[in-house]
Amino acid sequence: MNEYPASQPDPMPAPEPRQIPIRMPATQPIATYILIGVTVVVYVLQMLSTAILGDSIYGIDYVTLFGARITEAIYGGQVWRLITPIFLHGSLTHIFFNMYALFSIGSLLERHFGHWRFLALYFLGGFSGYVLSLLFTQGYSVGASTAVFGLVSAEIAFFYHNRDLFGSHARQAIGNAVFIIAINLFLGLSPNIDNWGHIGGLLGGAIFAWFASPKWTAIVMPNEAILQDQREFREIMTGALLVLLLFGGLTVFGFISFYM
Repeated sequence: MNEYPASQPDPMPAPEPRQIPIRMPATQPIATYILIGVTVVVYVLQMLSTAILGDSIYGIDYVTLFGARITEAIYGGQVWRLITPIFLHGSLTHIFFNMYALFSIGSLLERHFGHWRFLALYFLGGFSGYVLSLLFTQGYSVGASTAVFGLVSAEIAFFYHNRDLFGSHARQAIGNAVFIIAINLFLGLSPNIDNWGHIGGLLGGAIFAWFASPKWTAIVMPNEAILQDQREFREIMTGALLVLLLFGGLTVFGFISFYM
């Protein structure tokens, strides 16, 4: 009589993978709204200045006269002009496109970076842009585009650092940002556009964001995952100090060259 081994029970099927929603940061972009509001108010003051006082002997309104990036004025000691131009604009079209870019990109980045880190990014990008503008262009220049270009390069750094978390969305966001940079730098070859300011903003924003942008890890909870930033405060300070030292040093070099 033949004997057969007893049949083994079927193994338990593996559980189906379950998708868990990720709770994204809920920070409201308050700093972005404040920056837009202040910039619009300053532009209204520029128009009122022209309407009431007329233009200055240099052909620009008096608000612009006292805040624009003017080479000789900066080398004369008015170093605040490396920051104040980001609040000044030359036309309604100029301020509209810059504020639209600030709203579009800034609203996203501030939710990721938080208020203070975002403000540091904005002003460091603006400062870096106007340092290169000082070194390589003459006359005067105004506009928030130096700071906006800093935001675009920071967006690239942010999505690169978090590419494993965002997957294909990160690749798409980086590709879109690179395309925007390429198009705007090409358009910046036109006369009367301060492309050196754009390049400086890109570099300053990229350096800061490389060290300071959030690096998220997902902490899995029973019903959702929350994001935890692994970036340490000392890394944020390192990014800020590198930008200040590099572009501050270039400013000193410009002063030395101007007076030699």
